[in-house]
Amino acid sequence: MATVPEPAAPGAPQSRRFVVASFNVHAGIDGWGRPFDTVAALEGLDADLIAVQEDWIPEDGPGLAATAAATLGYSVVEHPLARGRVAGPHPRADHRWMRPLDWRGASHAIYLDDNRPLGRRTVRSSRFAGARPGRWGLAVLSRLPVTGHRVVDLEPLPRDPSGRGAVVVRVAVGGLPVTMVGTHMSHLTYGSPRHYRALGRVLRHEVGDGPAVLAGDMNLWGPPVGVLFGDWRRAVKGPTWPAWRPHSQVDHILVRGPVRVVGGEVLPMAGSDHRPVRVVLEVAAGGEPVPGGR
Repeated sequence: MATVPEPAAPGAPQSRRFVVASFNVHAGIDGWGRPFDTVAALEGLDADLIAVQEDWIPEDGPGLAATAAATLGYSVVEHPLARGRVAGPHPRADHRWMRPLDWRGASHAIYLDDNRPLGRRTVRSSRFAGARPGRWGLAVLSRLPVTGHRVVDLEPLPRDPSGRGAVVVRVAVGGLPVTMVGTHMSHLTYGSPRHYRALGRVLRHEVGDGPAVLAGDMNLWGPPVGVLFGDWRRAVKGPTWPAWRPHSQVDHILVRGPVRVVGGEVLPMAGSDHRPVRVVLEVAAGGEPVPGGR
């Protein structure tokens, strides 16, 4: 269970260990539009910092990440990337997460409409007409002290139905500054290497030589992510997608600077089509690498 740590007594040594998780929550629904408990899923990560992708912010209320933060005692930074709609449960839903090969078919439940017109057949469908409008995006949750944050917007890619960017949050770990970055990268076929290069340049300026963590759904396997973000190190390895029978890792946590990876794992399916990833990290003082870092 996630808890907010008690403040250290005056003069007591502060822990330099912290836990980071990343989870693409698929707007809090399965492929048929059936909701799952995102608050419980995020609580189960038991992490100090959580990068959330596909956060959903309905027009008539708070977003999934904001609701979880208020319930669990986190601070939160949300950043919408696209407008769209989320449909309710499909009347012919079965035991599967969704119908195979139906990402754009009748049972699909998330429609993004920012940068690419939806098909005429979709717009005229009763399922689309009854879907709830809102915004789809990113969030970072923190139960560590937040000292600042900003949003990085990336240049739109012509074929991508969503905007892209990153949420940069600065926190204190044992009194030491750490930069946490949450992102959701585009697909390789849409030209995502342009975004990798652009975000890499921005983060080199943002982070400098200090300890930093970069987490999110990269929509790309580990080896090319490691090449494209050449000065970042992968902290966890293992298949994350599709959650019910994962064969590929597209969800990653990377570290840079004086950070040691104590342990990392891919967690069980938690309602989305992605599995969450979680790592235990340790940061060194004075910009010096922690012995045993990798």
